[in-house]
Amino acid sequence: MRHAHTVEQVRAAEAALMARLPEGTLMQRAAAGLAAVCAGLLPRVYGSRVLVLAGSGDNGGDALFAAARLARRGARAEALLLDPAKAHAGGLAALLAAGGRVTADPDAFGRADLVLDGIVGIGGRGPLRPAAAPFATAPRRGRVVAVDVPSGVDPDTGEVAGPALRADVTVCFGTHKPGLLIDPGAGYAGVVHLVGLGLDLPPAPVEALQRAELAALLPVPGAESDKYRRGVVGVAAGSARYPGAAVLAVAGALYGGAGAVRYAGHAAAEVVRRHPETLVTEDGPARAGRVQAWVVGPGGGADAERTLREALDTGVPVLADADALTELARLGPAALAGRDAPVLLTPHAGEAARLLAGVGEEADAEEVAARRLWAARLLAARYRATVLLKGSTTVVADPDGRARVNSTGTGWLGTAGSGDVLSGLAGSLLATGLTPLDAASAAAHLHGLAGRHAAGDGAPITALDLAGALHPAWASLA
Repeated sequence: MRHAHTVEQVRAAEAALMARLPEGTLMQRAAAGLAAVCAGLLPRVYGSRVLVLAGSGDNGGDALFAAARLARRGARAEALLLDPAKAHAGGLAALLAAGGRVTADPDAFGRADLVLDGIVGIGGRGPLRPAAAPFATAPRRGRVVAVDVPSGVDPDTGEVAGPALRADVTVCFGTHKPGLLIDPGAGYAGVVHLVGLGLDLPPAPVEALQRAELAALLPVPGAESDKYRRGVVGVAAGSARYPGAAVLAVAGALYGGAGAVRYAGHAAAEVVRRHPETLVTEDGPARAGRVQAWVVGPGGGADAERTLREALDTGVPVLADADALTELARLGPAALAGRDAPVLLTPHAGEAARLLAGVGEEADAEEVAARRLWAARLLAARYRATVLLKGSTTVVADPDGRARVNSTGTGWLGTAGSGDVLSGLAGSLLATGLTPLDAASAAAHLHGLAGRHAAGDGAPITALDLAGALHPAWASLA
């Protein structure tokens, strides 16, 4: 599991540790780890051109001390001080003592084999300042290594408010920062290396499942399992106009670990023709029979409101997607009030914007995509539901503020019906007994792995390709 902590949490942990250590120890630990990563990125350290873009404060100090270590190994290290009066005195002295020098030539950026971005650290907010902004678009020859977080990226949220310096590698200290895991900020971070500092940190507010945790979450039937003990998932999806949504949601549900899929809706003939193991009825959720979770909304059409209300009245977990989300945005959070069983909402950015409008928050799809963590957490809090916000970084948020993120997907997943497969998959995992947070984050991760598997040859994929790839993706975790 990758754990990501806020700036406030990191600052508190650093202060507690520094109080027990000799002065400067923590910065030297950070600089040593940073220098080791940088050395590994260079074909050889001796003779390489290394440039530090040094801002004020400790972030610039980390970069200067690291460059001093590289200079002692023969690197031609220079520092471009963006605010000379506020440069870290100890780091600058160490660099000069090691044979490095100060330059005022901004063209050194384009000549360097490696650039250390020490402009702003985790205390920075907003876009790059005018003195640093030109480096965001300047030609580069070598790699850029961000120190703790790329300058211009909000470390707590991943928001990018203006010019930011895109890194090839980010070396973060002590713990991951949420902004390194969530787009758009994650897209500026490149490959992330974590350097441990020995911090005593509280539980992380943002996490990212890794393959081992995903494998542990996926249900495995025991010797006494049968189709009912493994859980039954109900799928109320599709319509005369969109029968394919039902077929795809059922396909995802069949690979989610539940023992049986019960379909209710107007596409029963199409579903059973494609998936003969499905239990089908043309009635709605109220008369479909017992299930452990419902998936409602994909391709629901004119029946979406009735289907949503019937599913919510069953008292089992409900996953709402697509047309069910449109109805929920119209009805508002009152539609979920008083429910004991959990609700999982799976919007894309446009649907999230409509749901936000339903609680009086004006935001368009572009703002939602730019502020993913904010949007997912706000929706979770207002609707008192778990929210899976789809996108290049999928964000899953609980009403209590916990969040998990996933970036295993591929751009080829941006295809019609992909979300229907995800809904069925997540609903099936709900039916096996996983919590909404676990079901949603596991489904997002597995869905992404399947997308990568299906698009392995670099060709376009369809939603049916994706559904078929869920089996090998699941098997790869065994």
